[in-house]
Amino acid sequence: MYRAYWNMEFDPFSKEIDMKKLFKTNDFNEALTRLEFLNTTKGIGLFTGNPGSGKTYAIKYFLDNLNPNLYKVVYLPLTTISVMDFYQALAICLGLETGRSKTKLFFDIQNYIKQLVQEQKKNLVIAIDEAQLLSKEILTDLKILFNFDMDSKNMATLILIGLPVINHTLSKRIFEDLNQRIVMKYDFAGIAESDVRLYITDRLNLANANCNIFDDNSIVALASACNGSLRKLNLIITRALTIGATIKVQTINSDIIMKAVNDINLI
Repeated sequence: MYRAYWNMEFDPFSKEIDMKKLFKTNDFNEALTRLEFLNTTKGIGLFTGNPGSGKTYAIKYFLDNLNPNLYKVVYLPLTTISVMDFYQALAICLGLETGRSKTKLFFDIQNYIKQLVQEQKKNLVIAIDEAQLLSKEILTDLKILFNFDMDSKNMATLILIGLPVINHTLSKRIFEDLNQRIVMKYDFAGIAESDVRLYITDRLNLANANCNIFDDNSIVALASACNGSLRKLNLIITRALTIGATIKVQTINSDIIMKAVNDINLI
């Protein structure tokens, strides 16, 4: 409804926006630089951030832009599983048979990675989302599964994505070996206040809409209310645009933003 009122060709604040048109925040650029370095060195990378901070979008963008002729990409979002389920899920993603023996799956996966690198000349990149939910047993096995030639080679890239609490988990002595194997870490700060105005202008331009829909005070209110979360920012903006269209205003002000925030918090 509000798209027609605000003369938008499409909803520029939807998560379904083409990845090529994604707004690149400072977090996005910093993460991408580190992902490219990690991809060169191989090994384990840890990328953390609060909900809605944009970590999954940045990593999806990175993975989507890898050359399929040079890379095999695996994305695992299911982490509330047993160790055996984890091995089976990874085997399915690699196109391997899923047997009942963890030992067989372990060696099948390791042999597949070696064959992929040495014979097919392709690199394996595995991204595990919601990594803070991984069990102690899976975290323990990760350091073993990615141990090649007596820990003398990095033959794959493993990207762990999760909430900041995983940093506390990995700081425990029991995970010291795994923590030491993490060659790259980055914590998403979330969208900065200075980027909120740029983001809104960029999105409105993308939809060929009026870039002055939001007044200065509403921008300040949005930056404060979203608390760094790009997902929450989009929710508030969408609700504010809906309210604005309903009451037929020409500009979104801070009062409408506060009403939108209250509405969202009641959902």
